[in-house]
Amino acid sequence: MRDMTMVTSAQKANGTSSIPLNPLTPEQELATRVRLAQALQMSLDPNEVLSLFYQHIQALVSLSGILFKFGSGASDLKIGRECLHHCDYRLTTDEGYLGEIIFSRSKRFVEAELITLEFLLSSLIYPLRNAIRYQTAMRLALLDPLTLLGNRVALDSALHRELQMAERHQHELSLLMIDVDFFKKINDKYGHHRGDLVLCEIARGIQSACRGSDITFRYGGEEFVVVLGKTGAEGAKIIAERIRQQIAETQIIHNGKSICTTVSIGIATRHSNEREHISDLFERADRALYIAKNSGRNCVISSDAITTSS
Repeated sequence: MRDMTMVTSAQKANGTSSIPLNPLTPEQELATRVRLAQALQMSLDPNEVLSLFYQHIQALVSLSGILFKFGSGASDLKIGRECLHHCDYRLTTDEGYLGEIIFSRSKRFVEAELITLEFLLSSLIYPLRNAIRYQTAMRLALLDPLTLLGNRVALDSALHRELQMAERHQHELSLLMIDVDFFKKINDKYGHHRGDLVLCEIARGIQSACRGSDITFRYGGEEFVVVLGKTGAEGAKIIAERIRQQIAETQIIHNGKSICTTVSIGIATRHSNEREHISDLFERADRALYIAKNSGRNCVISSDAITTSS
């Protein structure tokens, strides 16, 4: 593997030979660098930056595919297809390790092509770093820093998207509003730091009780929201009961003693034949939660049941 710190010296990549090729002239180098730099500045999406790089270098070094492995542990990015012969580079900036990029194709790379690749990588490394940094910042802007669930900004965006999809395809959509029972007593008795740990455990409990397609958010304080796509009132109640039971069985140990807590849950469902604004869905879920809190807590109430009973 070649180690590229702003594309510096490197050892031989695997599968190379020493067949000489004509190097780029200074004029060709400058023109190539200018075109590539202009193209790579057009996007702050890492996948698109790599795609643009892949397209622009084909005339100089023919490739079958590029694989980028993030240094942060995020999912790999793949352009084209992987082949037998490849050359690998560690990309490092003055800020640290960025990731590993792997070029592959069906025939061996020659030394002159590797030199060209390294020259071209010098135009990729900082646009790619900027795109990764931007995407990371965008993700963090949508996360609650304590529980690492989506925050209210992310919730608003997800709800608009899910409601549009539900209306377009005539699907049901349900919303769970979850409130931790007597949370102030936990803060008062054990302190805010321990209260934060309780919230993190509850967040994990909610996620473990949900399906992979369900989206969980911290609404604020000790309140959480779960968006259940393609889920009617009965399905939402099953998931809500599973969450309630999961939290009730969770024990957090503090100084040899366990902290037990429960949650109350309100459900609102947008039925497939109805049009409803997000605020209406929230209002019904909040009303159901209020009734759950006033019905002894540690229970699940659906707004459909309220409507039926009234």
